[in-house]
Amino acid sequence: MRYLIAILLMVQCVLGLAQKVLVPGESTVDKKWIKSGLQEFSYCVVADGSHREIGTFSIETIMGEHTFAAYTQLSLLNSPNQWIDTSISEAGTFKPLYRSSFNPNKASVLYFDKEVTGYYLDKATGKKTVVKEPVKSLFFESYTYPYLLSALPLDLGYEAELAVYDYEPSNKSNIHKSIIKDVKSALYKSSLTGDHHTWQVTVLETAVNETYIYHIDKETRKLWKLEVFSGDQNILLIDKEIDYQPIKSKFDKDKACKCLTEGSSVILGQAFARDNQAGIKGIAIMNVNKKQFAAPGTKIVLVPYTPYFKEWMKLNKALNKKGRSLPLPKEVSDCVKTTTVYDEDGHFEFSKLLPGEYWIYTEFSYVHTSTATEVVGYSDTYVNGVYQGSSAINNSYSYDANVNAMIQKVVTIEKNGDKAEVKLKKTL
Repeated sequence: MRYLIAILLMVQCVLGLAQKVLVPGESTVDKKWIKSGLQEFSYCVVADGSHREIGTFSIETIMGEHTFAAYTQLSLLNSPNQWIDTSISEAGTFKPLYRSSFNPNKASVLYFDKEVTGYYLDKATGKKTVVKEPVKSLFFESYTYPYLLSALPLDLGYEAELAVYDYEPSNKSNIHKSIIKDVKSALYKSSLTGDHHTWQVTVLETAVNETYIYHIDKETRKLWKLEVFSGDQNILLIDKEIDYQPIKSKFDKDKACKCLTEGSSVILGQAFARDNQAGIKGIAIMNVNKKQFAAPGTKIVLVPYTPYFKEWMKLNKALNKKGRSLPLPKEVSDCVKTTTVYDEDGHFEFSKLLPGEYWIYTEFSYVHTSTATEVVGYSDTYVNGVYQGSSAINNSYSYDANVNAMIQKVVTIEKNGDKAEVKLKKTL
């Protein structure tokens, strides 16, 4: 039995060592899953169990008749710097043809043929390295191979190795292995489109010792999420689902924005909440604090009440019941006007408006005063020593609590030059 076990272990080791390395032209790559398209990801840093968005990572892929191109761009929030990369390969085999990379740290351009030629500029030192090295084996380019993962025959426990080229001046060899170490089932929860069953594909980049975990849709092979583990740093990319367009109404950005800037009508408003909670049974004490005005500086939002916006609000109301929401598209949020409350009585103003319908919204906090009663005992009544009954002894008291008032209203301006007056009020 010992000999049999030893032989089996030896066979497993041999099979493991003999695992095939995938290279351009592999028949295992199903090209039907590699399509043209544009995706945007929230680029986040992860720390203490939560993530914070610091930028946007966009990916555009173009699957042509002769070439496959991948263009990526990383833009950080509040920064003019960008990281722009391009990778072009043969459409049939995914053999690399061109690679460029431009960012604050470097500039690099490479061409692939019988030789790899081009240059690498280190912007920190100013040193420019001329690249010229022979191609002695087949390999994928480092910015192309991730798109091939979705086209592989993924299944539970699937493993593979890919030969990948990634140039760095300090490398002894620019060809290394990207190892698919594990594939297993997972569930991705989208705030917009619900649950998606995915393949969780774990890849080890041997050249830099980084681990990438791709969450690829089992049905569509779309990439929903990417986790990157590099030393002490953890980066998370989450699909923004810019291709999700459930609203059928068309949005005319130019027309909507003109409504806010090219008219002569105005809206004069006042924002406040009514506090009517008394809570004393049988005693009509109302309006403990009759009006709670929005404080100076409170933001008031004005949006043209277009068919698109109406449909967006209706859809969000339905999504909110399922714990999901649809962000307002950027082209719509570009046509939003804001002002602030300018006095202690909650007054605000909007000007230069064209006739039409407008949705107004504000949100503010105030101190809400309530009165409650508590039974602290009972008083018994006797007549000539005979028990007649009992009555409760009540103790009344007031208490304060912070309350958040969210108020919205639709206002109509009939004709240019009109002055519409509106009260944004809510009773709590």
